[in-house]
Amino acid sequence: MTTLQAIDWVRAGQAALGTRAPQWLAEHRRDALAAFEAAGFPTTRQEAWRFTNMAPVAATAFALAAPEADDAEAFVQAHELRDSAATAVVVNGCFDETLSSYGALPLGVVVQALAASFDEDDSSARDLAAAFDPAGHPFATLNAAFLEDGVHVHVPEGAVLTAPIHVLVITLPGGTPVMAHPRLVIEAGAQSQATVVVSFVGGGDVPYLCNAVTQVAVGEGAVLELVVDQRESAKAFHVHRLHATCAAAAILHSRAVSLGGQIVRNDLEAVLAGEGAHATLDGVYVADHSQLIDNHTSIDHAVAHCTSHELYKGILAGQARAVFNGRILVREDAQKTDAKQTNRALLLSDDAQVNSNPQLEIFADDVKCTHGAAVGQLDEEALFYLQARGLTPAEARDLLLQAFAGEVLGEITVTELRGVLEQSLFSRLARHLA
Repeated sequence: MTTLQAIDWVRAGQAALGTRAPQWLAEHRRDALAAFEAAGFPTTRQEAWRFTNMAPVAATAFALAAPEADDAEAFVQAHELRDSAATAVVVNGCFDETLSSYGALPLGVVVQALAASFDEDDSSARDLAAAFDPAGHPFATLNAAFLEDGVHVHVPEGAVLTAPIHVLVITLPGGTPVMAHPRLVIEAGAQSQATVVVSFVGGGDVPYLCNAVTQVAVGEGAVLELVVDQRESAKAFHVHRLHATCAAAAILHSRAVSLGGQIVRNDLEAVLAGEGAHATLDGVYVADHSQLIDNHTSIDHAVAHCTSHELYKGILAGQARAVFNGRILVREDAQKTDAKQTNRALLLSDDAQVNSNPQLEIFADDVKCTHGAAVGQLDEEALFYLQARGLTPAEARDLLLQAFAGEVLGEITVTELRGVLEQSLFSRLARHLA
């Protein structure tokens, strides 16, 4: 299928959205579609996509997914967190009120359909969605062209949530390839504290495209833990663009776990826009068979006296491939910046491959910035040491892998989710290593 033919199914999908939309949204979609048509799908000739071939996505004629699915309720029951303050369910890109549930949310906390804010003139969620600039990110532009619904989470100033808010994004293709373009807007007001878990799951035996955008605004002095848990089906194409802005003294802890999908692209950008802001960007991924997982991260130190810490770890088996591109930008006025980036990967087979590209762009002179990257195999001496003390080879291997991944998983404060992810991780490894 040529790129021109691929654009045809994109046009057909947007036409399926219908004509009912506020004028600003209709114009927003139209402009985004024009920008996407001008740029087309990314190719390996572009530097940012050099190791990630998205031709299989362009070659699949996806139809726009219907906003309901027969198996959705079963997926909610299988993946919801029992102790969450609220569960917001998105099915095939659209908020599902009947499957969502709300516990004892503090007064003023909003968890609702994003579309509910589109007709409101004074909606902060509408303002964020309308102002989102996807330039340079083709799939984020595609998401803007299909902007219709998703989830809006707003934690008001001073609110403290002791239980997490769970956003469950489900994509179910039925019998034919479908695409969904959910938009998530998460706002943490000044001096608030909250944990938000975003889970991407799906099923079916045919390919589907989940092309999501998450916008995060962390207010002055707020603390937000954001856990993105990606366990799509083996047939899925998953693309996620996350853009976060941190105000003065704001703290963002981002934990990303990628276990599913046949081709996965995660673009994560954190902008430290206020003095004293801090961002932690941690991630762990497991890939096997011919799976491809591409993590592109960017931390923008826009002002002085900000700190960031980044740790990404990967475990690859079979013929899997992974990409890590980590960019730290320190702008001219961002003196006293302290930034650290670390990327490590374990290869469990001779055919697995990782491409790592750390980038430091520093335009200030009073900074402390470091980066490190390492790719290797399990330590044979450590394996021998553990086996000499009575462990079987499999037990020794699993213990080392648990310690390797645990540096990221152990930082997830939602105990129930952490246990589920650890079990899923080792189930994936056991399937291949058996």
